[in-house]
Amino acid sequence: MPPDDKRTMGLRERKKAKTMAAVQMHALRLFRELGYNATTVEQIAEAAEISPSTFFRYFPTKEDVLLKDNYDPVLVDAFEAQPSDLNPLQAMRGAMVSAIANMSADELATMRERNQLIMTVPELRAAALNNLTQTMQLIAELAAKRTGREPDDAAVRTFAGAVIGVNISVMLHYAKHPDADFAELLDEALSKLEAGLPL
Repeated sequence: MPPDDKRTMGLRERKKAKTMAAVQMHALRLFRELGYNATTVEQIAEAAEISPSTFFRYFPTKEDVLLKDNYDPVLVDAFEAQPSDLNPLQAMRGAMVSAIANMSADELATMRERNQLIMTVPELRAAALNNLTQTMQLIAELAAKRTGREPDDAAVRTFAGAVIGVNISVMLHYAKHPDADFAELLDEALSKLEAGLPL
């Protein structure tokens, strides 16, 4: 791809990410003020100064304004940067904890607020399951690549499911204890998984 095309694509992607972030910020504010169920797509679009049709270009549903994020590429980069002598669980633990540690205070506050809404609004929690299933597939692909296995290998699928299960348990706890340190909770939970989940 010629350098000018790359620059244009980079600009387009940055503009898209900036618009998405602005829409999500306005949506969170309205959810806080009016409640999730009482807030309409039209109100979010108006607050973000876009049309409802533009909203739906970025977010197919109202739920997606909370569920859609840019964390997957961050997780992939952090996982691939882990030392090669770590097993998949150690590498995933290091990747997840370091990705959260690199978030700004504003990003952490937004994550906290999104998590509380997702875990406490029934339709959002149900919609989050599809999102988590996609993340589980991503984790399976990362683990498969690291171990030389296939993503649909039973052990790889089980590994990915266990990591997602840990994440769900941490998200639920964090929704009830928003002042907790999410990275610390996740690190502790993944360390228990690594130790074989002794009870």
